[in-house]
Amino acid sequence: MPRAALIYLGTLTRPHGLKGEMRVDWYADSPFPEDAPLWIGPDRESAKPARVIARREHQGQPLLRFDGITDRTAAEALRGSKLFVDRDFLPPLEEDEAYVEDMLNANVLLPDGRRLGRFERLECLAGQDIWVIVTDRGEEILFPAQPCFILGFDDARRIVRIDPPPGLMEVYVGG
Repeated sequence: MPRAALIYLGTLTRPHGLKGEMRVDWYADSPFPEDAPLWIGPDRESAKPARVIARREHQGQPLLRFDGITDRTAAEALRGSKLFVDRDFLPPLEEDEAYVEDMLNANVLLPDGRRLGRFERLECLAGQDIWVIVTDRGEEILFPAQPCFILGFDDARRIVRIDPPPGLMEVYVGG
């Protein structure tokens, strides 16, 4: 399988209980891909196939059990691993949507067309999606990835247009 076809869904955060279940910080807006083959690893290039044998919700967070992971110790070894799925198993995107993977390293533009920097990565802090944008001077801007602040995507030109909340630019780059 070409590794570029894998889409990052979330991170396995910690074991739950004694029978090998793992908590998942789920980054995807789409529903869990029930019949899709999944991949687990520290990154896309070294991810290995994995089969979910049980799934449930606990306090609003997905819990997964994988084939071959039968106890807490084995589950602990997966802590921090990323969960991927082949993009062909995901529902089609709406016109105003994009996969995060497709926008990594894209130019980030402000409403007036000025380049702010590049979209480096996605982080999920306290349940909030945060885009890490790196300016040309190397400064990191933590941008709240809420629809009201995202103006659009241009996949072909690799551009993300944003409208930061009031005060954000002053905090990071002085205006």
